[in-house]
Amino acid sequence: MERKPISVSLLANYIKQIFDAEMLLYNIDVIGEISSWNSSNGNVFFVIKDENAILNCVLFGNNHDNFKVGDKVIVTGTPKYYVKGGKLNFNVADIKLYGEGELYKRFLELKLRLEKEGLFDVSHKKAMPKTINRIGVVTSETGAVIHDILNVSKRRNSAQDIVLYPIKVQGIGAEIEIAKGINFFSNYDNVDAIIVGRGGGSDEDLSNFNTEIVARAIYDCKKFVVSAVGHETDFTICDYVADLRAPTPSAAAELLTKDGTERKENLKLITKTISSLIDNKIFAKKSELAQISNKIDTTMQTFLTKKRNQIDIIAEKINSLNPKKILNMGYAKIESNGQMIDSVKSLSLGQEICVNFADGKAIATVKEIE
Repeated sequence: MERKPISVSLLANYIKQIFDAEMLLYNIDVIGEISSWNSSNGNVFFVIKDENAILNCVLFGNNHDNFKVGDKVIVTGTPKYYVKGGKLNFNVADIKLYGEGELYKRFLELKLRLEKEGLFDVSHKKAMPKTINRIGVVTSETGAVIHDILNVSKRRNSAQDIVLYPIKVQGIGAEIEIAKGINFFSNYDNVDAIIVGRGGGSDEDLSNFNTEIVARAIYDCKKFVVSAVGHETDFTICDYVADLRAPTPSAAAELLTKDGTERKENLKLITKTISSLIDNKIFAKKSELAQISNKIDTTMQTFLTKKRNQIDIIAEKINSLNPKKILNMGYAKIESNGQMIDSVKSLSLGQEICVNFADGKAIATVKEIE
């Protein structure tokens, strides 16, 4: 048989009737720790909690300024389900201070113990790196924190990388994920600094950042760690151990990113300086080259002059030995059968010889040899 669906209003009114009809829930006392407290127009809206649950409370027509977050209280009242809002509230008729909240007490005890161990010592805190090219972020991948950090980084320096280690920031086991994220980036060579962050919330929401495992992960971290947990007025154990506390995640991003305009101006100055050095070097080399060129010219001129003088001397010697010059002086060159005759012993009677003069030659026959 097919079931007929019911309307939201019908279900909501049915739930309301269950609460209204349950007499055991009228004027009951509930113990819890105040995790948030807001008053408006004489009415107070607050939340009480223990380790495993929270309860939204409302106190109408009263003004109790003597209560604060962290107080452990007993509230007397009745749970009411509001149909239009779809919300369960505990309508408080009376509230009394029970004692210091257990969560806040444990926070103070842990803070005191870790402080005595030296986890908060300034001497252990690392200096911010001069160059930060990549930032590791330990936070939720769906929250506003990562978006705020990315927006700030992109606006100030788009060349800077942001690497996310996604975690859940509250709830059971969140502190283990936070510590794992810190340890991961501690051993990640390409990350220069780490932001551990989450948005604002109640003390219960921030409780995972008040744990020993997170504190020791930050203390043992090899990288520079910035804590950006909650709002400016929120303080956690994470803040005390970190190398630097930022009031908000956006402020953490501002601290770790250099303004791109400043980087551009610095780059322009460096480029101008390098260009000037290159121009000066080129000018010096040109001057040096000109000096070498002048020296080479002088050396070459001296060398050529010397060689010309040597050629002139040799030419003069050659000219003095020119056969034509000798012939012009009245001497003759004697040949026989194309062979030069340089001795009378080479001649024989009746031999035909050629006598070469400066202006011609004559053929003669040897008639006598002495």
